[in-house]
Amino acid sequence: MNPEIPLYERDPEAWNAYLAEGNAKQARKRVGADVLIRDERGRVLLVDPRYKPDWDLPGGMAEANESPAAAARREIKEELGLDLQIGRLLVVDWVPPHGPWDDSLMFIFDGGTITKLLRPIDDEVDEVQFVTESEARDLLRPYVWRRLQAALTSPGYLEHGHCFADRESPQDGPQT
Repeated sequence: MNPEIPLYERDPEAWNAYLAEGNAKQARKRVGADVLIRDERGRVLLVDPRYKPDWDLPGGMAEANESPAAAARREIKEELGLDLQIGRLLVVDWVPPHGPWDDSLMFIFDGGTITKLLRPIDDEVDEVQFVTESEARDLLRPYVWRRLQAALTSPGYLEHGHCFADRESPQDGPQT
């Protein structure tokens, strides 16, 4: 065998076996995708899901083999009947394990500004409302508020809603 030729070209069966083993053993992350939508006054759109105690950004969990952007677009269409072009990525937030949930990656995409009056069309959502940032802070869970605040002010990578660059050292683990 020629070591200069990549394994996937030298032995495709061995390469596929290697990938299958990694796929079976490596961690899988839950992925959620939300969308930051504003109105012409700069207020933020929140939804009141029936299955959660607090308000949230519109969006939801990705299905198997679905990209975060595709999940965001699908969820907005399912919840609000809005066929929205998903914009640029604003935030990726790693969320540590909590309760029965493993860790996850949460994305926030820019949904732009809309002037249309929105109503929920899905049984999962009780109400939708454009709110000020101050109102959003009061309605959202603290780590979701931190995630939204980052999307509004300093997009980037977070860990549990905290800016990764603000950590003291890489081995500190997630902040609460």
